[in-house]
Amino acid sequence: MPTSGPAATLQRATTVRWRILTSVSLVIVLTYLDRLNFSIAGQYIQSEFGFSTKTMGWLLSAFLLSYALMQIPGGWAADRWGGRKMIFFAVMWWSFFTAMTGLAPRLVFAKWFSIAWSFAIVRFLIGMGEAGGLPATSKIVSAWAGTSRRGVGSSFTILGMGAGGALTPVLIAWIMQRWGWRASFYAVGCAGLAGAFLWRWYVTDRPEQHPSVNAAEFAIIAAGAPAKNPARLNRRAPWGRILSSVSVWALVFGYLCQGFPIYFFHTWFFIYLVKIRGLSVGKSALFGTIPYLAIVCLAPLGGIFSDFAASRFGLRRGRRLAIGAGMLASAAALWLGSSARNTLVATLLLAAGAGFNLFGAVTFWAICIDLSPEYAASVSGLMNTAGNLGGWLCPIVTAYIAARYGWTRAIVCVSIVTLGAALSSLLIRADEPIEPPEPVLELLFM
Repeated sequence: MPTSGPAATLQRATTVRWRILTSVSLVIVLTYLDRLNFSIAGQYIQSEFGFSTKTMGWLLSAFLLSYALMQIPGGWAADRWGGRKMIFFAVMWWSFFTAMTGLAPRLVFAKWFSIAWSFAIVRFLIGMGEAGGLPATSKIVSAWAGTSRRGVGSSFTILGMGAGGALTPVLIAWIMQRWGWRASFYAVGCAGLAGAFLWRWYVTDRPEQHPSVNAAEFAIIAAGAPAKNPARLNRRAPWGRILSSVSVWALVFGYLCQGFPIYFFHTWFFIYLVKIRGLSVGKSALFGTIPYLAIVCLAPLGGIFSDFAASRFGLRRGRRLAIGAGMLASAAALWLGSSARNTLVATLLLAAGAGFNLFGAVTFWAICIDLSPEYAASVSGLMNTAGNLGGWLCPIVTAYIAARYGWTRAIVCVSIVTLGAALSSLLIRADEPIEPPEPVLELLFM
């Protein structure tokens, strides 16, 4: 257990917190390998089984429906039993069913219903497992990032989304071209199972539980943090306060508007490049990484900017500025990219739209911790429910608009929805926490 005193001030701080936050990023990479592989393999599956565009839209959204519905239970479980246990269980679950995707046409569901329903059920089960992962990362970030680095800490989650999104098209396309689309699901499932055991071996819920954290590092993490109230441990989340908070409902609406546009990239973008822009599978895989590379670059900047703006202009105005700047820039880039004739220019503009979307999204996650450090997983689970309901609607609505009016108008719709995320920030008061204030301690272990 870390100690304080004169010796602590002479120590050079260990860097375990950064390795823990990097582990969070790697978990999110695994989620995106499992989440995006179906959209990459979608054209092969669609061709092999003769699924229509509308059927593919429903298959792509099956994951998102269960993922959205299970966010709140997943966040509650993380607050109740800890982020470490929740993430381990979640990774094991979704990795198993990811591997089962390759067997979906031969599962009993295909005999009982149809092959399309078999795929939908398996994807639904994957979504159930992944739902607990993202809210649980808020619990880990809240404990490990420190009060002044919540934006930067939350950016590690978003960074994992970008890195996973950039890696998935290239890796999955490479596996599919050599061994077929089924092999890609088997490989990713096995990688997830291995990652789950590495997570359980190395990560702890709190810094004081980790044997490699010294007093100097613990002082950095704990500085300015409220004291841990033993009475709050394993206590139920204060849902009355959570559901009566205007800031929480603004987060919910804003993240719904954030989730809708970003899921265009998670579901339709690769198919859009192949079928509408006329690129080969290999070239589409390369172009498909560009939005996620933009996320890798812009998400950490979003976290840095959010923390800087909060310290410079105050928590309320700083967080609002970070969300507004990211979402307005994203909406503009998507609008311009929707009508660009040159494929590379269009891809770069759309990629900028994805990057600035996550630039702003980092702050949504930081605000969950601002509002409720002790129950950040429950708040973020509620918020992410809305984000993924927006994501669930995206492949269905964009498919309908694209089929009826064309892909340009479909992407314009995505741009307009993004503006809602910017407007929502005007109602968020990150400086008014849900939980009653606790005494502030510079160091927790004296």
